[in-house]
Amino acid sequence: MDVRSRNHVTVSGRPGGPVVMLAHGFGCDQNMWRLIVPALERDFTVVLFDHVGAGNSDLSAWSRERYSTLHGYVDDLLELCRELALGPVTFVGHSVSAMMGVLAAAKEPGAFTGLVLLAPSPCFIDDPDTGYRGGFSAEDIDELLESLDANYLGWSGAMAPVIMGNPERPELGEELTSSFCRTDPEIARVFARVTFLSDNRADLAGVTVPTLVAQCSRDAIAPPEVGAFVHARIPGSRLVTLNATGHCPQLAAPDETAAAIAAFAGGTP
Repeated sequence: MDVRSRNHVTVSGRPGGPVVMLAHGFGCDQNMWRLIVPALERDFTVVLFDHVGAGNSDLSAWSRERYSTLHGYVDDLLELCRELALGPVTFVGHSVSAMMGVLAAAKEPGAFTGLVLLAPSPCFIDDPDTGYRGGFSAEDIDELLESLDANYLGWSGAMAPVIMGNPERPELGEELTSSFCRTDPEIARVFARVTFLSDNRADLAGVTVPTLVAQCSRDAIAPPEVGAFVHARIPGSRLVTLNATGHCPQLAAPDETAAAIAAFAGGTP
């Protein structure tokens, strides 16, 4: 299967420029980047794609077996890098896609000039034994997944505004709700478990490429302690706290988000 069609790849921006690849998170698609793409296109070749099962990807390529762990998505990502043949990329991974980038860069570091981990979380569940704070108890996650299983559309309507934050701008929560609701419920249930049950804390030390950890100042899904943890575990990484609030700064604060990416990737801040 042609990977461009499978993942609905779009390439734009400056021909021959440094390459920035943007990867969306759970319940979203490449449209979530639309507000920052124009700023990046001035200096970069910009690669957008939809994870299999999301957006305009080829849904026939999705299987529970392949996509029940992050590794299926990581294999897709590395295949995209090889097939597009644009050279090493700066990979920008939002939320769960940040950990896909971590795993991919550890596996094939030569494919990447750097990683931007936007609102990352290596583990959403608190670990009292080590003092790690992921933001949720194990019971919280169990309830979240049970609610999603019972009524996906209802869960989407309740959770999307919490994830987005910025209650004074309800249109942002409404957009994320609509994005969640467009996702096939069966695929969403599997991807939710991948997202909320994965624990990639031990994988962070394997990253050897330059890395920027970009966290939001207030984020109900990935609190500041999580960004600090990721920064501390990835050797030589940089940490920036955006003024943006909520879990989707590419929508809530696109100018600030684009500037942070561009400055790290070598473009115009």
